[in-house]
Amino acid sequence: MKYVNLKVDSVRNYCNEIFLKMGFDAGESDIITDVLLTADLYGIESHGVQRLIRYYKAYREGSIDVKAKAEKVFETDISAVLDAPYSMGQLAAKHGMELAIEKANVHGAGFVTVRNSNHFGIAGYYTKMAAKQDLLGICMTNTEAIAIPTYGKKAMLGTNPVALCMPADPVDFWYDVATTIVTRGKLEVYEKNGKPLPGGWAADENGLECDDAKRVIANIINKAGGGIYPLGGQSELTGSHKGYGLGLIVELFTSVFAGGTTSPHVKKSGNGDTSFCFIALDYGLFGDKVLIRKRFSELLDELRNSPKAEGCERIYIHGEKEAESHSEKMQNGIPVGPRTFGELKQIGEELGVDFEQHFTLDDG
Repeated sequence: MKYVNLKVDSVRNYCNEIFLKMGFDAGESDIITDVLLTADLYGIESHGVQRLIRYYKAYREGSIDVKAKAEKVFETDISAVLDAPYSMGQLAAKHGMELAIEKANVHGAGFVTVRNSNHFGIAGYYTKMAAKQDLLGICMTNTEAIAIPTYGKKAMLGTNPVALCMPADPVDFWYDVATTIVTRGKLEVYEKNGKPLPGGWAADENGLECDDAKRVIANIINKAGGGIYPLGGQSELTGSHKGYGLGLIVELFTSVFAGGTTSPHVKKSGNGDTSFCFIALDYGLFGDKVLIRKRFSELLDELRNSPKAEGCERIYIHGEKEAESHSEKMQNGIPVGPRTFGELKQIGEELGVDFEQHFTLDDG
């Protein structure tokens, strides 16, 4: 079986029913599903419905408690810390960014950290929430230890992504990247498809370059050594120290500020002890918002129209590929690989959701 394209509405309805069966209410199921589908629509397969199996397993083992709620444990006019033990990451994250936005709308800036939650999908989803209200949005999360520090051989930091979204025309500037060369989810996609990892992505338990996704993932899970290289690869000569340092900065803003679990001590693949940071900023603090947005948009346009390298036809601005992918997939459907297809069916069977009722032959 090859990749098949599934209708967006079919995937949305199916995932909604799955989360309802797990015990979430209709509104919560909508939120979780929307975060997953946004990743797939943006072309980020690693964080789309292929991650449903991860959430289902965490739910089965008790790392996700459908009744868990985030509790405010510290607050100032512009900041807050939320404790959200065993909460569904997407729900705790949305609440955290909503609170940051609320503070930014009143005081100009909002900083909110969350501790003891679960994987929350793509960080960029929450920065878009701020941009939709004409605010600058920033989001970060730590994860289990996956990244090897420069010149090390044991994973000590997470993929620790950072995302930022700034309103712009015609497309918002939308930046969402891990501080490692790739995410664990990308390794999962390669493992599912039986493909070797590209060179320079990951290391085995001895700290030597490894192209076996299954082996690298197993070592990460079992804390056996090895992992993914930071942005910049294996050496300072290629900038490894830069990605390593960025990962540490994300750790500071998430687990350290939140009073949560730092990446070297996160257990169970990050289920139940992950920390987030959300920042919403009214960029009107720096002057006329219309003018600021106009100047930024003009800069982005200059970049688009700057000279292209030989053989290259286009310079992209961060967020453009995602916007174009969204339009294309809304029309043609979401591509799902055979392993993920099987997992979706398996989860439905175990929860009593009729797979065939949602997906017909013409979905493919």
